[in-house]
Amino acid sequence: MEGIGLEGDGSNGEALGKCLSGLVDDGSTESHRYYLSRRTVLEMLRDRGYAVPNTEIDLSLHEFRAIHGQSPDFDRLKLSVTHKTDSSKRTLVVFYGPGVVKVSGIRLIAGLITSKETLTGLILIVQNHITNQALKALDLFSFKVEIFQITDLLVNITKHVLKPQHRVLTEHEKQRLLQKYSIEEKQLPRLLKKDAIARYYGFEKGQVIKVTYGGEITESHVTYRCVW
Repeated sequence: MEGIGLEGDGSNGEALGKCLSGLVDDGSTESHRYYLSRRTVLEMLRDRGYAVPNTEIDLSLHEFRAIHGQSPDFDRLKLSVTHKTDSSKRTLVVFYGPGVVKVSGIRLIAGLITSKETLTGLILIVQNHITNQALKALDLFSFKVEIFQITDLLVNITKHVLKPQHRVLTEHEKQRLLQKYSIEEKQLPRLLKKDAIARYYGFEKGQVIKVTYGGEITESHVTYRCVW
C-alpha cells in the first residue's frame, strides 16, 4: 500500500486514493441504518431459536442497497419467521417510518396481518416516540408485542467480547437449582426484563437465566439470575 493520503502531491485537489476511498460510504445514512438494524434483528431472532437463513444475515450493505435502494420501503422490509423446534411460534417484524407512532399507524400494522396468519409475536422497530393511545392499541393484540428503537439495533450487544453467555433454564433445571441451594427464586440476583440483554433474548418474568462468564480476559464462572 503506497501511502494513505491523497493521490498525487495533494496540490491539485484530486480525489481520495484507493486506501481511503474504500472506507467512504457514498450511500444514504437511511439505508445504512436500516441495513444494520435489520441484520441485528435477524441475529436476535436466530439466537431465540427461529429459522433465519444465513444468506439473509450475511447480506452485505451493497447487496441490501441493490435490493432495497437508498430509501428502503418499510413494507418490503417486513418479515416473518417461524421457530425451528416449534412451528406454532411465529414472529412478525415491522419497520415503522420516522414519524410519531399513532393509533392510525397501529391500525395499518393490524391490516398487514391477514386472518390466516397465526402470530405469537410482533417486533415493532420505530424511530420516534409512541403516543399513549397507540400503546393502548398495541395492548389489544392477542400476542406479545416488543418495541425497539432503531438506534438500539445498530449494534448487536451480544457480540461484545466481554458479554457472557445466557441460557434459560428449563422448569426442571430451575427447580433443581432452587432445591440445591434451598432458596426461592426471589432470592436469586435479579435481571430486569427491561435490561438490554433481556430484551434481546426476549426473556420473560420468572425465568431463571444461567449466565456463563469465560474467555481469555475474565476467569470462567457461572451465576444465575431471575428475570423481573
